Amino acid sequence: MADNSATTPPSIDGNVLVAKSLSHLGVTHMFGVVGIPVTSLASRAMALGIRFIAFHNEQSAGYAASAYGYLTGKPGILLTVSGPGCVHGLAGLSNAWANTWPMVMISGSCDQRDVGRGDFQELDQIEAVKAFSKLSEKAKDVREIPNCVSRVLDRAVSGRPGGCYLDIPTDVLRQKISESEADKLVDEIVKSRKQEPIRESLRSEIESAVSLLRKAERPLIVFGKGAAYSRAEDELKKLVEITGIPFLPTPMGKGLLPDTHELSATAARSLAIGKCDVALVVGARLNWLLHFGESPKWDKDVKFILVDVSEEEIELRKPHLGIVGDAKTVIGLLNREIKDDPFCLGKSNSWVESISKKAKENGEKMEAQLAKDVVPFNFLTPMRIIRDAILAVEGPSPVVVSEGANTMDVGRSVLVQKEPRTRLDAGTWGTMGVGLGYCIAAAVASPDRLVVAVEGDSGFGFSAMEVETLVRYNLPVVIIVFNNGGVYGGDRRGPEEISGPHKEDPAPTSFVPNAGYHKLIEAFGGKGYIVETPDELKSSLAESFAARKPAVVNVIIDPFAGAESGRLQHKN
Repeated sequence: MADNSATTPPSIDGNVLVAKSLSHLGVTHMFGVVGIPVTSLASRAMALGIRFIAFHNEQSAGYAASAYGYLTGKPGILLTVSGPGCVHGLAGLSNAWANTWPMVMISGSCDQRDVGRGDFQELDQIEAVKAFSKLSEKAKDVREIPNCVSRVLDRAVSGRPGGCYLDIPTDVLRQKISESEADKLVDEIVKSRKQEPIRESLRSEIESAVSLLRKAERPLIVFGKGAAYSRAEDELKKLVEITGIPFLPTPMGKGLLPDTHELSATAARSLAIGKCDVALVVGARLNWLLHFGESPKWDKDVKFILVDVSEEEIELRKPHLGIVGDAKTVIGLLNREIKDDPFCLGKSNSWVESISKKAKENGEKMEAQLAKDVVPFNFLTPMRIIRDAILAVEGPSPVVVSEGANTMDVGRSVLVQKEPRTRLDAGTWGTMGVGLGYCIAAAVASPDRLVVAVEGDSGFGFSAMEVETLVRYNLPVVIIVFNNGGVYGGDRRGPEEISGPHKEDPAPTSFVPNAGYHKLIEAFGGKGYIVETPDELKSSLAESFAARKPAVVNVIIDPFAGAESGRLQHKN
């Protein structure tokens, strides 16, 4: 029998072609949970230089992918199995949709010949992801893979960023193609790829915006995580400093300008938004986080200048002036326009003085409360110690991840952000369970930074098993758990609520008191601490921050120290 091996051209399957396409289009990291039919895809991606971070749960992996997209500006990639794996991954995809972060979820699916027959983990996944996906593609043949990969990657970052979905059936992953044809297909998509043109706003819009700011008696600049995603920090710094206009960041906009900046209105938020007459809002939506831009929180006559990459967002909010464009680009144009005819409020301006005075008063009140060492711990005492420990870290500022009810609310007021994109929290959707996924994304995206998570015990519980992932990849992440025995703080029921046949059961808000969360990471070889006093907390933070290795610090909190928390409550 003749030997044809010498004349048969080498071939690759769909798994390799997906990995090649991703690699050649600039993907360097993937997050996910492997299994039938995508295990080989993950291995092939790793062989081509893509770092694959394997999780225990697609939900956490999806949160990691969404946050990675925000932190890097490149789509975070989530890989899942079919059916339930895809459904679990929807948590991350929907989070990317809500926060407008670029992400691509790639899921295997059942063999196309068996659709409708009840195949293993069969699901119409294109239909399942529809509500949260900007673009959903299905590769029906191996040769379609490169184009499908390119389209979802590009769409995720175009216009308003968001999640996209790629469905790859089992039979397509197994199909083979000659290596030469595969390379040709991949080269074609790389060469044909085009950068989305940056739209420079009309000159009249820029002139109108500057005129409004110039004539305003009480102007305010508000910026959010959209400005952070756009890398607009240098342009914002210049705008604030040449005009002297006070600024207010949204929670994840903190750090674009340092919280300690003299024109920061964070500690005078109620005054700033309640009295301003013109508000330049950059990369932040007028949603619940900003009270929909409506009275009584805002003055009923305030004029909004809304800068957003989405024309639909501006049409929805109907501001006095809308400018469609990238935050960094638009602020740069504003600076250029102001340069030709500069103006600056100055420190003695009555509006600036009133903001500064109120911020100082509220800051002093907060510091007076923080100065007290309360034991058993309330939320303020450990948060002050954590703040001081984070500020003492030399080099790049740590990335702070925060979730929980009281824990996140208190941390938002106490913890200080000095650098851009160093705060990740529950975001637009108020999503609980993001903590560990965000930590892993931050550690991967910014390997030179320590990552510090300040978690409520309820928030931590959603994804606590991922501490094993921290240890497995030896990531520089310290998890601080505020352990107050449950959601908001254990059993808060009144006598009238404790009745019925199950009255002996724990309250819906209760967890096991004084749970040993620190022991969970110790089971995998990480370092655990349990602390109940200021000295114990200071010692554990000093040691764990210096080590830069996976650790859990279990901080025992008075279960009656917290309160029910939902929407943001700003009292300054």
